[in-house]
Amino acid sequence: MNNLKLYSDPSLNLELKSTGEVVSFSALDIERNRLFFASSNNFIYTTQLPSSQNEKIWGKTFSHSEVEPIDLEPGDFITAFDYLMEKEALVVGTSSGLLLLHNVDDNATEVVGRVEGGVKCISPSPDGDLLGIITGFGQIIVMTHDWDVLYENALGDLPEDVDLSEPTFSSCYISWRGDGKYFVTLGELDSSSSSHKKIKVWERDTGELHAASESKAFMGTVLEWMPSGAKIASVEKVENKCPSIVFFERNGLERSSFSINELTDAKVEILKWNCNSDLLAAVVRSETYDSIKIWFFSTNHWYLKQEIRYLREDGVKFVWHPTKSLQLICWTLGGHVTVNSFVWVTAVMENSTALVIDESKILATPLSLSLMPPPMYLFNLKFSSAVQDIAFYTKNSKNLLAAFLSDGCLCVAELPPLDTWEELEGKELSVEASSSETTFGLFLHLIWLDAHILLGVSHFGFSHSNYFSRTASSKDMPHGYYLQEIELSCSEDHVPSLGTCTGWHARIANQIPLEGLVIGIASNPTKNCSAFVQFDGGKVFEYISNLGITGGAPKTEDMSLSSSCPWMSVVPVSDSVSLRPLLFGLDDNGRLHVGGNIICNNCGSFSFYSNSADLAITHLILGTKQDLLFVLDIGDVLDGKLEVQYEKFVHAGNKRREEDKNFINIWERGAKVIGVLHGDEAAVILQTARGNLECIYPRKLVLASIINALIQGRFRDGLLMVRRHRIDFNVIVDHCGWQAFLQSAAEFVRQVNNLSYITEFVCSIKNENITETLYKNYISLPCPRDSQDVQAGDFKGSFSNNKVSSVLMSIRRALEEQVSESPARELCILTTLARSDPPALEEALERVKIIREMELSGSDDPHRKSYPSAEEALKHLLWLSDSEAVYQASLGLYDLHLAAIVALNSQRDPKEFLPFLQELERMPVHLMRYKIDVRLHRHESALKHIVSAGDAYYADCLNLMKENPQLFPLGLQLITDPSKRKEVIEAWGDHFNNEECFEDAATTYLCCSSLEKALKAYRACGNWRGVMTVAGLLKLGKEEIMQLSHDLCEELQALGKPGEAAKIALEYCGDVKSGIELLVTARDWEEALRVAFMHKSDDLFSEVKNASLECSSLLIGEYEEGLEKVGKYLVRYLAVRQRRLLLAAKLQSEDQSVNDLDDDTASEASSSFSGMSAYTTGTRKGSAASISSSSASKGRGTRRQRNRGKIRAGSPGEERALVEHLKGMSLTSGAKRELKSLLVSLVMLGKEEIAKKLQRTGEAFQLSQMAAVKLAEDTIPNNIIDEHAHTLEHYVHKLRSEQLHSDAFVWQYKVLLSS
Repeated sequence: MNNLKLYSDPSLNLELKSTGEVVSFSALDIERNRLFFASSNNFIYTTQLPSSQNEKIWGKTFSHSEVEPIDLEPGDFITAFDYLMEKEALVVGTSSGLLLLHNVDDNATEVVGRVEGGVKCISPSPDGDLLGIITGFGQIIVMTHDWDVLYENALGDLPEDVDLSEPTFSSCYISWRGDGKYFVTLGELDSSSSSHKKIKVWERDTGELHAASESKAFMGTVLEWMPSGAKIASVEKVENKCPSIVFFERNGLERSSFSINELTDAKVEILKWNCNSDLLAAVVRSETYDSIKIWFFSTNHWYLKQEIRYLREDGVKFVWHPTKSLQLICWTLGGHVTVNSFVWVTAVMENSTALVIDESKILATPLSLSLMPPPMYLFNLKFSSAVQDIAFYTKNSKNLLAAFLSDGCLCVAELPPLDTWEELEGKELSVEASSSETTFGLFLHLIWLDAHILLGVSHFGFSHSNYFSRTASSKDMPHGYYLQEIELSCSEDHVPSLGTCTGWHARIANQIPLEGLVIGIASNPTKNCSAFVQFDGGKVFEYISNLGITGGAPKTEDMSLSSSCPWMSVVPVSDSVSLRPLLFGLDDNGRLHVGGNIICNNCGSFSFYSNSADLAITHLILGTKQDLLFVLDIGDVLDGKLEVQYEKFVHAGNKRREEDKNFINIWERGAKVIGVLHGDEAAVILQTARGNLECIYPRKLVLASIINALIQGRFRDGLLMVRRHRIDFNVIVDHCGWQAFLQSAAEFVRQVNNLSYITEFVCSIKNENITETLYKNYISLPCPRDSQDVQAGDFKGSFSNNKVSSVLMSIRRALEEQVSESPARELCILTTLARSDPPALEEALERVKIIREMELSGSDDPHRKSYPSAEEALKHLLWLSDSEAVYQASLGLYDLHLAAIVALNSQRDPKEFLPFLQELERMPVHLMRYKIDVRLHRHESALKHIVSAGDAYYADCLNLMKENPQLFPLGLQLITDPSKRKEVIEAWGDHFNNEECFEDAATTYLCCSSLEKALKAYRACGNWRGVMTVAGLLKLGKEEIMQLSHDLCEELQALGKPGEAAKIALEYCGDVKSGIELLVTARDWEEALRVAFMHKSDDLFSEVKNASLECSSLLIGEYEEGLEKVGKYLVRYLAVRQRRLLLAAKLQSEDQSVNDLDDDTASEASSSFSGMSAYTTGTRKGSAASISSSSASKGRGTRRQRNRGKIRAGSPGEERALVEHLKGMSLTSGAKRELKSLLVSLVMLGKEEIAKKLQRTGEAFQLSQMAAVKLAEDTIPNNIIDEHAHTLEHYVHKLRSEQLHSDAFVWQYKVLLSS
């Protein structure tokens, strides 16, 4: 659904050497960009094709070209001409049969052969290895590029009356298939009266005839094989009928044909495919003019996309560029050369209306009404000749169309409003040419400035524009390009429902000569009567009506392009204040230019989408050459955040989760974006290479349109889009925060006004913000997040932070206020209750119960008709909720009849529920409710009911509290009898005792005066003070106290509390020796010395002294061993770390970086990548406890090491385990306290030197351990290990100055620091 637009046609004139000389042949050197022409006087003209270096030459009246003569005998002339790339020379065939090789660079001509009958046709094979020649006698000669003849065949059988002494064929033609494996020929006899001929297909290697067509009335020898090899095109002329272009297969069978729609006397002389095989061009000569027609095939129809008319005497010819599929090189007999560059532009206009050019018709289809591909259409516009270019204007309900025709006419039509186009279905509107006193030349570009002004770029003086310039006024115009402002007026009254296709008058209001070549023009959508003009090279200037082109640089920096962009669009974008224009340009290399920058290097097509009321563009739709479709926020384009976010618009091929994809894979190769449907439609229209139209709805666009509708308060439209596109309904609530939605719930219900839709919405609400989860990659929320701070003060406190319950409550209130009573409303309200979180089933059943009571009353109240039946309401509730939960909720209402109805409707077995309900019915009320509460696990309510049942059920009450201990506080509030309260408290104490909460149990027993149980509880938790206190309350005897003290002492020693045991031994048992031993065991050196000196016992003093010296020696050894282990573990860690970094760098160079893994597994995976470990041999299995001086500290350290497990060399967690092990070697707080006590004791004992040594050793170990941990932590986030900076000595020195006086070394004494 595209139109072929001519956007550039630079021309030059060859200065021919003599009068009457005409250009006969052309050839092209694509390597050096040269164009050769052979004239009738045997001259060869050489010129360069237009480029940025020689653009000034093209456009002059006469240009410089190299001229070289070909020296031939008198009467001999050139009959065939081509360029041989392998020889870098021209091959020339003459009428006398000479084959010449002409080197243009050396101006040297070499005779390489001669054939009888003259040379009629020369055609090199596509690969350049072979050269096909047809002579005047109809001989096909195929030779190599070394001029060796491979074979020679006769073109066809000659009639018996033909004179074989003279050349028999007047014209012949050879065309090769694209791969060069076959070639096809067609020849015409000189004296034959019959026009019937055969197309013959020959094999390249053997020269054998492969196939031949039926004899047909072919027009001349026009023949061309499609480069792709699918079709062979020729022209058939049937008497009294228009010529037709006929297509044949390789086997000679006719495949299809189409008429060229000209008069019967028209002739087709040249027929050629472009290099992509998608365009077919022909020279058609009629009585009054010659024309070049270009057809395009799609959806089984041939469209005439372009027609360029020339004067009859120009004798125009053309050739397609061999590598540029949209460049057509035309020349005339007089030596005027034009290079026509075309582009495919979308036929879908800004309002999603398709206007497809097909010869003299424009096929109109509003895609918003019907998605039908051409050649189908809603209606068509008929013109007097083929349409070359169109401009469409749609604004303020006006639809204006301007069309420039191949005969030079400008046609204007005002179409009815878009919403009335359905009435035009199947109609054809004839559009007449506008009247004008002057001609406009040939328009290259045409746009609307406003409803009555056109702006176009046209030229005069070129051969193909001379056809339009036959009036006296136009002949006086200087040659060149002009920017023309054309005012339009209509003499007929406009009928809105029919449109106006006649009575238009055009006048040139302003005409400005242009120095350079204009690549494109685009209207400024933000300013009236303003447009942007792009010159060759990408320079963009602004044109303002009545002011002309603004001089100098553009006003804004983003109105510029770095190269020529045939596809240019200016769109309005919104900033915080107003609309401003933004320029987009796409060049031939697929680079998309925006705001002076290149945002994409592989763009294949693009379009724009707007959901804004002021038509400001909100999204850029971009299709890449890799068949990926991207939907970009225009804000991201303006901020320049695209390269990282969209990965340069290339699918990297790495493993990504599906929800993280920011592009859509276009399912058919070569499909292009041709347009969009704006607003709520939110669709992108693609056209496949086959011509089919596909309409897709990208989720990003759909969500943007939904949120835009919701922000505008169009809740019904938003809901309908959510349903149509199967979007999660929660987006309606979450787009600006669910708290903000609560304020709009009533308006939402009022607008939607459809209970089925509301019910569907209610059933979809869930406690999740989908804008942050499901749609986080698609939504850029325009709402300020402050809106979420709206408080739901009108709702219950339990619902203030519950999205589901709050939203459904607001919907329920809105239904009650906004919607009149009806059965459907009641069912919808039940739905809101059933879907609450948690489900409000009891409230829902209460409503069902009210309906049932109304039914049982049997009254004819009209109000009854506003409710559904109780059975219907109950079934609806059961359908929405779990039947078991509804049954339990009905029991919770204590309505046994309702419970029976629920059970029956939920298909429960009557044998199960009827006996149970009957048993409940026979019970007293409080007991029945107790049984129901117990069944429903409503224990607090059950306790209240069983207490209300009376003293007869006290045992059940106590058992209920024992089974549910959380009920004891409530039970104490409900039970007032002192004796029963005491039993309750004792039972509570028993519960604590069973749970091993002995302190709580003991206190609870004391509350009920159960002293024996309190003593046992204190003894069980090791609280010897509590035990002795309770023993005093029990008034135990001295012997009993002594025995209890000995038992407690033994128990505390077993629990690892020698210090506590020492106090009992000293204070209750009077055993000083055992007390001292226990204090030594507890490493409480100061207290041990105090007790020894208090009892003035030398033996006890000696025992304490010896134990302290032994302990200091042991600690010094442990610290020295620990210091050595810290060094070993650190060396091992650094080796493993270095090995990992080297292997990670190697993998990164192979594009297999460790960063592809999750962060949580990066460390473990590094070991896997690195072959597990830096070590290949086993290491010593070291296990060091956290160094401490007490047996308890050693035990804790050993348990920690055992829990961590051994550090196995080569394991995935080796690196992490080494760091954890180093951290675990730190001094514990208990070890520091014991060490400080030992240092004081050693000084008291006069062992100052031993104390100093112990402090130095401990300090060295602690500094080493802390430095090692700090070094490891510093190297973990770094990818480089510095051999000089990352050393233990460096870190020890650093920490000594920083940490030595910190709390970590509070155990040290300053006096012992001196040496």
